[in-house]
Amino acid sequence: MLINDHEYMTVVADIKSRISDARHRALMAANEELIQLYWHIGSILNAHKEWGNKFIQNLAQDIRTELPTATGYSVRNLKYMAQFAATYPDGIGQQAVAQLPWGHNIALMAQVSDPSQRAWYAGQAVEHGWSRAILVVQIETQLYQRQVTAQKVTNFETRLLPPQSDLAVQALKDPYIFDFIDAQSELKERDMERQMVSNISRLLLELGTGFAFVGEQFHFELDGQDFYIDLLFYHLKLHSYVVIELKGTDFRPEFAGKISFYVTAVDGLIRGESDNPPPPTNLHPAIYLVAMISLGNKLLYS
Repeated sequence: MLINDHEYMTVVADIKSRISDARHRALMAANEELIQLYWHIGSILNAHKEWGNKFIQNLAQDIRTELPTATGYSVRNLKYMAQFAATYPDGIGQQAVAQLPWGHNIALMAQVSDPSQRAWYAGQAVEHGWSRAILVVQIETQLYQRQVTAQKVTNFETRLLPPQSDLAVQALKDPYIFDFIDAQSELKERDMERQMVSNISRLLLELGTGFAFVGEQFHFELDGQDFYIDLLFYHLKLHSYVVIELKGTDFRPEFAGKISFYVTAVDGLIRGESDNPPPPTNLHPAIYLVAMISLGNKLLYS
C-alpha cells in the first residue's frame, strides 16, 4: 500500500502538534503543582514563625541532607515561600500567579505591593506569555498606571461602535515610553524613524500585544502623486490599521490634517473586506487609531 505524501505529512503534523500540546500542558501542570507546594510550605513556615530564623536555617539543612537531589529549598527561597504565603493568605487557587513560574512570582512580590495591580500583572503575564525580564520591564515602566488607570483622551466612544471602542481604549497607553530613542534637541523625523525600526522588538513591546509591523515609509499613490506613511501597523485583535506619523517638533494643529488624509487613504486603498467592517456613516471608517510622536517621547492619539 502506497502512502499518500500529503496525507502522511498531515498525520505527522497532527501528531507533532499533539505531542507539543501535551508537553506544554504537562509543564504547566508541573509548574502549578510546584507553586502550590511553595505556598503550602510558606504557610507552614508562617504558622511557626515564632521559632525564628533558626527554624528556617535548620529546615534548609535537613532538606538538603534528607533530599540531596531536591533543589529550590535554600534559606533564601524558603523565606520567599513564607512571603508568598503571607502575600496570598487565602490561597492561590485558580489565580494567575499559580500559573506563573516561581521567578515571576518573586518579581511580583518584590516590585508590586498593591494586590489589584499584582493580580493584573500576573494575568497579563499569563495571557501574553511574558518572560520574567519583560514582566520586570512592564512593572518598572508602570504599565498598569499607563494602560489601566490613565485618563486617556480619545474620541473612540463617538467614532467607534462597541466592543471596538472599548478594546481600542484598553489597547492604548498614556504615555508611551520610547526610551530606546536617542532623543536630541535637533533629532530629525527620519532619524527617529530609523531608531524605531532598528529597535522594532522593543517598539512592538511598548505598543502592546496585537500590533504587527506593516512597514516604514509605506508608499501609496493617489491622483498620480506619491505619498509615504512614516510607520504603518496592523492590530490583530481589532482588525484595524494603525497609522503613525512622526514629527520632530511639538504638535501643531496642521499635523492633524495630514494624518487624517493618510487615514482616509489607508481606509480607501488598503483596507480589505475582512478588516474592521465600516460602522454607520456618521462614524469614522475602519482605520481609527492615529498617532503623532514628538520629541517628548509621548504618543498623542485621537
